[in-house]
Amino acid sequence: MRATSAGDAEAITRKSRILDVVYNASNNELVRTKTLVKSAIIRVDSTPFRQWYEQHYGVVLGKKKKKTQKEDEEAEAAVGAEAKPAEATEKTDVKKSNHVMRKLQKRQETR
Repeated sequence: MRATSAGDAEAITRKSRILDVVYNASNNELVRTKTLVKSAIIRVDSTPFRQWYEQHYGVVLGKKKKKTQKEDEEAEAAVGAEAKPAEATEKTDVKKSNHVMRKLQKRQETR
């Protein structure tokens, strides 16, 4: 199921999927059967909002920070596992124009 949803403070609207009905004040049966009514609280897919945020501010949300090499060595010593192969799916940095860099830097101030 798809729905149009708006971001909280950013005043943007994106089409997103409805994932789940979380709460309904009138009846728990409506939560169990995932019935949509006007006062229901739902969970929506955040992907369109994360993509917009990354494009608008140049900041990736929801990614875990990489461990340092020292932390990796300590973890391998503790577990006794062999070195893992480097991920080939890492995203390379896209070259951005000076105008785009200035625009992103200005947006970072009000973020």
